[in-house]
Amino acid sequence: MRFLVDECTGPAVARWLRALRHDVFSAYEEARGMDDDDVIHKAFTENRVLITNDKDFGEKVYRENRPHKGVVLLRLADERPAIKIGVLARLLSVYTDRIPDQFVVVTETKIRFARMSPAKYM
Repeated sequence: MRFLVDECTGPAVARWLRALRHDVFSAYEEARGMDDDDVIHKAFTENRVLITNDKDFGEKVYRENRPHKGVVLLRLADERPAIKIGVLARLLSVYTDRIPDQFVVVTETKIRFARMSPAKYM
């Protein structure tokens, strides 16, 4: 799978995904300070699922109607890299095939696939 790991999510997640043989662009490692509009655009044009801790991307998808190839929003009380990797491991082990083109909210205890507007990608 192809991922764009947002700067706030950090390099440990990017390294872990690469170790699993995923194609990963890390904003932290490769484009620090990248604007959110550029992040979501790059993820879309390069067919990457965006992994982020930044809830502003919910605004971009739902209010601004920005196209995407999938967004995983980590809403964690504990944002240590090991916790991020643990919840992503759980997500990928069960729902890999459902992640593309979805907006997924992941907490320490829940995974929620948010509703998309039916007219969104027509």
